[in-house]
Amino acid sequence: MAPGWFTPFRGRVPFIFRPVAQLVEQRSPKPQVGGSSPSWPAIGNVIWNGVLAGMNVKAEVESSGMDTAKLLVAVVLLLGGIALFYFLSEYSTLIRVLGLLVIAGAAVAIALQTASGRRIWEFATASRNEVRKVVWPSRQETVQTTLIVFAMVLVMGIVLWLFDMLLLTIVRAVTG
Repeated sequence: MAPGWFTPFRGRVPFIFRPVAQLVEQRSPKPQVGGSSPSWPAIGNVIWNGVLAGMNVKAEVESSGMDTAKLLVAVVLLLGGIALFYFLSEYSTLIRVLGLLVIAGAAVAIALQTASGRRIWEFATASRNEVRKVVWPSRQETVQTTLIVFAMVLVMGIVLWLFDMLLLTIVRAVTG
């Protein structure tokens, strides 16, 4: 194989693919921004064992039998809480709802102790952080966009109504 071609990682340093701009230019367009090309190249373009690794390379934790048991306990606890909610119908609805919320909270706490529960929690926190980064439109932009959508819906409704009337006239003329 020619030099520069990828060979699987077998005890050697993995081959790093970099864009041509990183190989030629040595200064950063924005030195204050870490991770911008080429000042501080991200390490996400590394290949190990024939797989392109992402920036957040983490070893997959396989679920164990204990994780399965915890998830089973959480599901049984939740189903038991729902059954008790309907079984104890003679008690106040407020008490039954509070009891169901406590049981559901316990079931979620148990489920979060598993590997899949931790992954779901990490995903939720990462999603929350990304939502905080969003630049939301101002009230004026929102109102203007809403009015444009309403106007376009009205215009399209009228156009489709006129098209329908035209087709109805044509069909009546053809069928007599």
